[in-house]
Amino acid sequence: MSVQSKLSSGPPKQLTPFGYALAGALGGCFSNAVVYPLDTIKTRIQAAEHDTEDTESTKEDLSILGLVQSILREDGFAGFFRGFSATMLNTFSMQYAYFFFYSIVRGRYLKRVAARAKGVARALSTPEELLLGALAGALAQIFTIPVAVIATRQQIGQHMRRKDGVHGDDTFLGVAREIVREEGVSGLWLGLKPGLVLTVNPAITYGVFERVRGTLLLARTAAGSPDTKLGPWTSFVLGATSKTLATIVTYPYIMAKIRIQTRSADAEDARAHHTLPGPTGAPHHHPGALDILIRVWKNEGFLGWYQGMGAQVLKAVLAQGVLFMSKEKFEHWALAIMVLWWRLSSRA
Repeated sequence: MSVQSKLSSGPPKQLTPFGYALAGALGGCFSNAVVYPLDTIKTRIQAAEHDTEDTESTKEDLSILGLVQSILREDGFAGFFRGFSATMLNTFSMQYAYFFFYSIVRGRYLKRVAARAKGVARALSTPEELLLGALAGALAQIFTIPVAVIATRQQIGQHMRRKDGVHGDDTFLGVAREIVREEGVSGLWLGLKPGLVLTVNPAITYGVFERVRGTLLLARTAAGSPDTKLGPWTSFVLGATSKTLATIVTYPYIMAKIRIQTRSADAEDARAHHTLPGPTGAPHHHPGALDILIRVWKNEGFLGWYQGMGAQVLKAVLAQGVLFMSKEKFEHWALAIMVLWWRLSSRA
């Protein structure tokens, strides 16, 4: 179809996969910006090395209140927003990629299901929703993880990132150059394997959300209610509950992924084997997620797998709840942006 024929068909009346992706990305940035200080705190807790000789002080330093005081003392209020630009870029690209791939994969799958059932649509089962969400998440993860690695390194600060006391460039490009110099280009994809495993997290979140949402709407329809949309507070509670369940199930891998990306696991591995880190630019052996989880189990027990989970759940629940609560609003704005783009294109 030519551009002219597309323009002559009139402004868009509903969101395309690009539109849903834009709405999801804008909502993701907004919700994460609201709770960003908590994101910085939970990253520092997850990346911190466990000191078995000073357990009580370690626990105090790694509490939310302890880290708030520490960040204010060391960096001031701006310390809570380290890596903010990179994180927003990562959030936008990750959310856009996820919603884009999810809408495409889910739409095509629904068409196949309808074609097999001779045009009779049916609701997807929970395993189908989870599988589609995981596939979309894996595709999004591969393309966006370099920005996530840079943002995570910025969040922990130079005092945790560089043990030699040498201060470097803490900008986005500066941290990127530091990673490439020390790890090579592949260092920008640190944590990809656990990241792929963690694609089940948004899959569980959205799978549970869509499943319960569909059940609630069917119940309303059966009761004769004309309302076909959930209220904002119902969406908030449902989104928060879905995200909490997903976070509890996947948290050990979340913690392992952060330690891989910040290389705090490398230092633990070196101490465990009584070796020194390799020279800058030399190939590094990075412990995998399972290596980290096994070592944490031996040193700290089962609870060590959930170090910092309180901050993670609080941040994730608030962000996800805000996202689901504002999802429809951002879909309206995305449609408005698409209409504006159509008008500008038609004038051009």
